[in-house]
Amino acid sequence: MSVSIPSSSFRFAPLVAGVAYFLLATIALLISRFEGGLAYVWLANALLMAELQRSHTRQWPAIILCCGTASMISTSLFGMGVVAAVPMALINIAEALIVVLLCRRFEPNRNLTDASKRPLLVFVLALSIPANMIAALAAAFVASSLTPVAFGASWLQWYSGHVLGGLTFAPILMMFFQGEARRWSLETPRRDKWEALALLAFFAVVTGHVFYLARYPMLFVLLLPMVGIAFRTGYLGAAASVVILAIIGGMATITGHGPFHMVPGTMGERIQFLQLFLSFSFLLTIPVAAELNRRRRLFQMLQESEARYRTIAEHSGDVVLELGVDGVVQYASPSAIDQLGCEPDRLIGRDAAEFVDPQDRAEVIRSHRRALAHPGEVQTVEFRPASPVMALDWCEMVTRAVVDERGTPTGVISTIRDMSRHKARQTALQRAAATDSLTGADSRPAFLEKLEGEIRRTANGERSCLLLIDIDHFKSVNDRYGHIIGDKILTGFVARLRPGLRGMDSIGRLGGEEFAILLVGVDVHRASMICERLRAAVSTHPMRTDTGEAISVTFSAGLVELKGAVGATELLEAADKALYRAKHGGRNCLRLAA
Repeated sequence: MSVSIPSSSFRFAPLVAGVAYFLLATIALLISRFEGGLAYVWLANALLMAELQRSHTRQWPAIILCCGTASMISTSLFGMGVVAAVPMALINIAEALIVVLLCRRFEPNRNLTDASKRPLLVFVLALSIPANMIAALAAAFVASSLTPVAFGASWLQWYSGHVLGGLTFAPILMMFFQGEARRWSLETPRRDKWEALALLAFFAVVTGHVFYLARYPMLFVLLLPMVGIAFRTGYLGAAASVVILAIIGGMATITGHGPFHMVPGTMGERIQFLQLFLSFSFLLTIPVAAELNRRRRLFQMLQESEARYRTIAEHSGDVVLELGVDGVVQYASPSAIDQLGCEPDRLIGRDAAEFVDPQDRAEVIRSHRRALAHPGEVQTVEFRPASPVMALDWCEMVTRAVVDERGTPTGVISTIRDMSRHKARQTALQRAAATDSLTGADSRPAFLEKLEGEIRRTANGERSCLLLIDIDHFKSVNDRYGHIIGDKILTGFVARLRPGLRGMDSIGRLGGEEFAILLVGVDVHRASMICERLRAAVSTHPMRTDTGEAISVTFSAGLVELKGAVGATELLEAADKALYRAKHGGRNCLRLAA
């Protein structure tokens, strides 16, 4: 996350970067050219890399121009002279560009202070291998040509100074450029600020003691407070501790004090050891701070998620259950009292399947197992609750698995809602769709479904028959008396047929005045007797209109025996042909299918 900078300040950013680069380069050349060659300490390129990394590419030409000019002026006045100014400036700029381009190529949307370790790893590899391997060769060639220092020594001076300086301070500078200090100042409570300052002051005292007063090399003493600061203050405190160590340790080493002064060799070699220690300290504390920052954010997100979840669970009308992998209830929302008629505490620790009707228990268990087997999917199942614990008729349960950081399911979250009214409406709609609204007989789709089921049953040796009937001369009744009377005739016709049918039989209206009767468990002879009984029940007593006029009603019928190898369409066609013969054979009679 970058800091918003006013557009007017963009014009001055390259100039400010150039001035800062000049100061850092000049200080390095004045205090660390111990052998007359290259500087052993070089922080200017860390500034250039941080500035390029946080800037838009359209600003790069101005930044490179200002920093390159600063490098040439500093080298001309305090370094190897005018002759080396241009090549050394080009080498410095090339090093910074290689690092930044590689970082943007492999981590385009990350920064060096990200909680992930990958951006830091990319930066370390880019700085240590391609950038400074190449830049050190060019710088060593220039230095060995203009100074008495040999090529190998010059290469080592450049490589150690630039790698260690960039590794230590580029991420720290990037942190400040991205507004970490300002963000910390705005978001951190005053008590935590005082704690951070106290810890840093204590660390400065300890560092001063180790470098100025201790009689023995005790650098290990500094590691514990540095890690403690990283734990307590995060990125900014870890970076500040490295800066304090660099300032106090650098001044002590240059003035002949501290553990590194005990190292045999030149001053340049001692400075290299100091930079190496700073780099290791950085690599210890910054990743620790990054990991802690990541865990802190995860913990905060977890707390917020937990708070949202509890709020939803406790104020939702639906019942929310947390179940373990074994199906045991670990949490039940307060709505369990209203919806399930059971205190939440009574549900916890019990197998959730206990609260499901035995008829639906197996399907609910399968849904639970499917949720665990497919963590990314939502499983929905309808079930009837067990009595008397639950007072609901039907429930719907929506289940999804909960996984750990490795993606392994640790349980499920189930939401249960009352489906009783919906199920009742659904049943009513199904019943309405399955019933002819005028006569009360089965609708055509419902009757055909029953017929298909009975055909499958007769495949096992059972015997049943299909009776197709049609009211005789019904069109003339409609024409003479009207459709209202015709509808009453249809209703009365079905009413007269029903007493002659058994409970297992079915009557359906296929359309108009055509009906079908499914006679279950009878052969053709028995079915014929039932048909004659029905024909007599209809024709014996005429039906009367509202005006008292009597209307005689008869019907013709075609009968076919069900056979498991014959489909419903073929059976209906055979029955229809038999009905056709009955109509043309004088009506008010029964004919058997061929």
